[in-house]
Amino acid sequence: MRGMTLERIAQAVEGRLVYPEGAAECRAAYRNGDTAGKEADAGAAEASEIITDSRKAGPGTVFAAIRGEHSDGHDYIGQVFEKGAMGVICEKVPGDAAGPCIVVDDTLKALRLLARYYREQMSKVRIVGIVGSVGKTSTKELVASVLEQRFNTLKTEGNFNNELGVPLTIFRLRDEHEAAVVEMGINHFGEMDRLGEIVKPDAVVFTNVGPCHLEFLKDLDGVLRAKSEVFKHVRAGGTLILNAEDEKLSTVRDVPGLSIVRYGRGGDIYAENTVNMGLKGTETDILYHTGPWMENVAGDTASEGRFSAKVHLPGAHMVLNSLAATAAGLMFGMDPAEIAAGIAAAQPMSGRSRLIDTGRILVLDDCYNANPKADCAAIDLMMSASGRKIAILGDMFELGDNAPILHAEVGRYAASHGIDMLVCVGELSENMYDAARETGGTCEPCFFGTLDDLLDNVESLGLAEGDTVLVKASHGMNFAKLVAKLTE
Repeated sequence: MRGMTLERIAQAVEGRLVYPEGAAECRAAYRNGDTAGKEADAGAAEASEIITDSRKAGPGTVFAAIRGEHSDGHDYIGQVFEKGAMGVICEKVPGDAAGPCIVVDDTLKALRLLARYYREQMSKVRIVGIVGSVGKTSTKELVASVLEQRFNTLKTEGNFNNELGVPLTIFRLRDEHEAAVVEMGINHFGEMDRLGEIVKPDAVVFTNVGPCHLEFLKDLDGVLRAKSEVFKHVRAGGTLILNAEDEKLSTVRDVPGLSIVRYGRGGDIYAENTVNMGLKGTETDILYHTGPWMENVAGDTASEGRFSAKVHLPGAHMVLNSLAATAAGLMFGMDPAEIAAGIAAAQPMSGRSRLIDTGRILVLDDCYNANPKADCAAIDLMMSASGRKIAILGDMFELGDNAPILHAEVGRYAASHGIDMLVCVGELSENMYDAARETGGTCEPCFFGTLDDLLDNVESLGLAEGDTVLVKASHGMNFAKLVAKLTE
C-alpha cells in the first residue's frame, strides 16, 4: 500500500508509535522493513493491508482494534502479532503486545483519518460515489459492471458502505486500479460529510430520496439534506448524476463547481421502447444528450446518441439504475457498445433482487434491507411473475414515529396490487397485516409475531409448485434464514 509505513500511518492518524518495552531490536527491524527481525535494506516497510478482522492477520498487515457491541479487537492484539502482523492501531497497549502499536484516542476515527490520507496517495484513481435511499447496491453493481468493460475497477463489496466499511473499501485500492465505485450509506446527519471527506469522489450518483432513517433524519427534506452533504467533497469539475424522476432531487438546481446530469424521464439520459420480460429482466433503448460533463466533449457542444440494452436484473427500476450507469460510462468517455455490454453483464447480489429457482418454487431474495418505497417496488416486480404470488414481508426499522402508518401503507399496497398471499412478520408488521385485511380483495393476509414462529410453521403457508415468493425485511430481521429454509 503506497506510503503506508508505520511512521506515516502514525502521523496520519495523529497517533503515537510505541514498541514493546525493551525491544530495541524490534524497533530497528521494523524501521528497516524487516518484520521478522532479519537484516533488511534501509527504508521503512509499507503495509500490505489494513484489517479489522484478526483472522486475516499475517505478515505485512496492520490490525485496527475496534470496540464492537459483541467483541473488543484489543483482546486479539496478542494473536495478530503471533500471526506476523506488522503493527496494530489501538486505544491501549495490552501486556501481550509483541510488536509496534500506534496508540490513538479513537480507533474508528483513526481509520477515517488513515483512509483520507490513503485516498490522497491514490488520487489518480477516479471514484464514483453511490448515495440514495433505495437502489444503491444494484446501481453500484451496474456502474461497476459498465466501468469494468474498459477500466480496472474496484467496487464496494457486501455491505461495506458505512463509517467502518468505506475506509476498508478505500484501503483496497492499489496502483493498478483506474476507477472505483464506492457505495455510501448513512442514517444520521454528519455521517455523509465524514464519508465524503474520505472518498473525495469525482462523481456522485444520487438514486432517490425516500422515507429511510426517519427516526434520525425526520422527513424527506432531512434525508436530502443529510445525503447532500457529500456534494461539497466532490472534486472540482466533478459531476452529480441525479435521478430526474425524483421530486426532491429535482430541487437541486446548481452546485458551484460541479456539472449536473439527470437520468430518467425528462432528463439528459432516458429510456424508450422498454419491453418487460418479467423476472428475466428488461430490454430497452437508451437515449442521451451529451454535454460538457462528458469526456471528449468540449465546451457547450451537444449531440445525441442511442443504443439498445438488455438488463438482466429483474424490475422496471433496474432500467432507471442502468441509465445512471450509462451516465457514469459516458462521463468516463466510454462508447455505447461498452456501456451496453456492461449493463448486460451485471448480476444481482445475494439479498438484492436475486432470483432463486428451487425447481419447485421461485424465491425472490430481496432480504438484505427494506423501507416503504423499496417494499412497494418489490411488490410491483412480483406482478411480472407467473403463478401464485406470495410476499413475505418483515419489519422495516428506523422509520421513527410514523413507523406504524408506513407499515400499514405497505399492507394496503400489497393487498391492492395483485399479491395472492401476504405474510407479515414482526411486531411492526402487524400494522401491515391489519391494513391488508381491512383492504380486502383477493389477497390472503396472515401474521407471525417473530421470524422463529414462521420458520417453525413454513409448511402452514401451503407453498406449491409454480409459486413465486418474495422475501423482504430490514437486515436486522435476519430473513436470510428464511431464504435458506425456502431454498433447502
